[in-house]
Amino acid sequence: MDSNLQGLSMGYDDPEDNGYLADQPSLRSRQASSRGSSHNHPQFNWSSTPAERDEEDSGGPPRDLRSSPLPMALKRAVRQVQLMQVPVVSSRESWRRNKARSLRKLKDSIRGFLYFFALWRKTLQKIGGNFGGGVQSFFLFLRFLVVLNFFSFLLIAGFVLIPSIVFRSVGTHLVNSTGPEECMQYDPNPQGLVLFYNYFLDLLSGTGFMEYSYMFYGYYNNTLVEDSNFSYNIPLAYLFTAFFYFAFCFICIIARMGTAARVAVATGGSTVGNYSMIVFTSWDYGCLGDQATKLKQKNIHYRLQVDLEEESLKKRAAALTTKQKVILYSLRVLMSLVSFGLIIGAFYAIFLATEFSQGKSGLQGIMGLIYEYLPSIVITAGNFVVPLLCDQIALVERYAPSTTVIVALLRAVFLRLVSLGVLLFTLWSQITCEGDKAAIDCKLCQYNYNSYQCWETRIGQEMYKLTLFDLLINVAVLVLVEFPRRMVVDNWSCKLAQWVGRQEFVVPANVLGLVYGQTVVWTGALFCPLLPLINTVKFVILFYCKKITLVHNCRPALRTFRSTTSAFFFLVVLAVGWALATVVLVYSVAEIRPSMGCGPFRFFSSMWSIVPTTFNSLSETTQEFLFFIGSQAFSIPLCVLSGVVLCYFASLASVYGNSVALLRAQLKLEGRDKQFLVKQIEMLGQQLHISKASAGAQY
Repeated sequence: MDSNLQGLSMGYDDPEDNGYLADQPSLRSRQASSRGSSHNHPQFNWSSTPAERDEEDSGGPPRDLRSSPLPMALKRAVRQVQLMQVPVVSSRESWRRNKARSLRKLKDSIRGFLYFFALWRKTLQKIGGNFGGGVQSFFLFLRFLVVLNFFSFLLIAGFVLIPSIVFRSVGTHLVNSTGPEECMQYDPNPQGLVLFYNYFLDLLSGTGFMEYSYMFYGYYNNTLVEDSNFSYNIPLAYLFTAFFYFAFCFICIIARMGTAARVAVATGGSTVGNYSMIVFTSWDYGCLGDQATKLKQKNIHYRLQVDLEEESLKKRAAALTTKQKVILYSLRVLMSLVSFGLIIGAFYAIFLATEFSQGKSGLQGIMGLIYEYLPSIVITAGNFVVPLLCDQIALVERYAPSTTVIVALLRAVFLRLVSLGVLLFTLWSQITCEGDKAAIDCKLCQYNYNSYQCWETRIGQEMYKLTLFDLLINVAVLVLVEFPRRMVVDNWSCKLAQWVGRQEFVVPANVLGLVYGQTVVWTGALFCPLLPLINTVKFVILFYCKKITLVHNCRPALRTFRSTTSAFFFLVVLAVGWALATVVLVYSVAEIRPSMGCGPFRFFSSMWSIVPTTFNSLSETTQEFLFFIGSQAFSIPLCVLSGVVLCYFASLASVYGNSVALLRAQLKLEGRDKQFLVKQIEMLGQQLHISKASAGAQY
């Protein structure tokens, strides 16, 4: 121990190198020199404190006691020596160190507090341990959407809903006196007595008492509150809140994508690197109790299973002959064409159903409700049947598990998002008379007033029905399909029941259901401001429904997949849905004439017109400042500065990428050296065994 204490110096005994492979000799060339060398233990600076070591910029990155590759007993001895030392520092330096230490402790405390109150923390831990990281990534994605929708609702409530309620009776309502009188008539409230069951139908369809409420666009007034010290413009707040809502969601998606990308890059996208991380760094030493330990063991088991499956498939793919590869790729192209044909057929069915439903929109009662829900029914049926057939097609294509997940996601996202686009295109063609303002139905009001007195509310109702119907279908499938299937399989020994078996929790289909539902909410948020709140409640219910399905009705997945790349791809698909909803928002704000009889923009030629109108009412100093921000004198230096910053970060990322590549190559070289060392040990053991055997034979 004393000899070790005397031998420890400032850092590790590394040669002067930069990590390049050209400077790293192999083990074979170092054997001669290593025989005559003394012990080369990792060395540590006993005299320096952790704060001093953190400030060491020269000689490589700082190495503190926690990250040093030393035995635990030696680390404790080092810690005791450091505690006995009394550093001589100035009062300012001492205050700075105490401040840094306090901030570090505060940050750790806040992180621990947030982790303790994290939503569904223990449930997600159990799911990850029992069903693997792939299934757990779906529930983590669902939790992210719940939090995102809840904070989005708080944003909308704070700037639109609550001010509209407070200022509804005290503000000034601007009157539209320039439009035709016929276009200003809008009265959705039913006249006379209303049967009780009609309230239930209105709740499902968003009509009646639901239509003229804070749920939809048409109920909000063009209120302008002005006082000597305060002013609030409801139309401007309505528009800017929609923009901030979309920007907030985009920032949250990008931030989470960055976190997922860092995890994916850390694994290196290779099975070998991920295997090393699992073996050496995946165990959580904070696990307390047998249950947490078993869950962690199962989680590691699933991750290793994914790596072994992918490695096996890669070996099989590498062993294919040229003829087999041609047959396989031809089969994949053929199956892709079949999948594309099924998707196109689903689009045509949605188009026909939407046109038929809008033509029957005046009917009342149960049949009217069925006609109103016909597009939602066709979309849901297509989203259920077509991905099911595509999953069977994917079995023939023989992709790797992670690739199968990505291909299934691409097909399903194309189906779901474009089906929503087909619905919106059909509504647009009927509202704007296919973009022809000179048409008979659109000539008077610049939109089809006869069929859509308040077209914004109608679009909001369609998105509301899609959201509500999606929730009802999920609950109905759980109660009427999944539970009976599990009971039949568990209690009936028929060959057919055993062949069907318990269902498997298909992650791609479930993820696309979440992306589709969130895209519907983004699309309808401008026309139905309370839709994020409804979606929050919906996703909470879905979480418990999916959890019950997973635990009680599903069997473990026959084919696992890597959760790191899939989690990143889930967010990419969500970003695609956000982009589709953004296109709808921008086009609705800039191009389509707002309804003249309802909503906060009833007296403007477009929703965006409120911005220049409000700008002209600002003070001259404020206008000059905003003009300067939009001028070339400000924008060109800003673009140049942004370009310089981007180039710097791009260069930094390139340097880090090269360093990572060099370190990976060095790890491979070290692995080959270790393999060579193992072979040398085996040969030495065989020689010793032979020598002992020959010596025994002589005696």
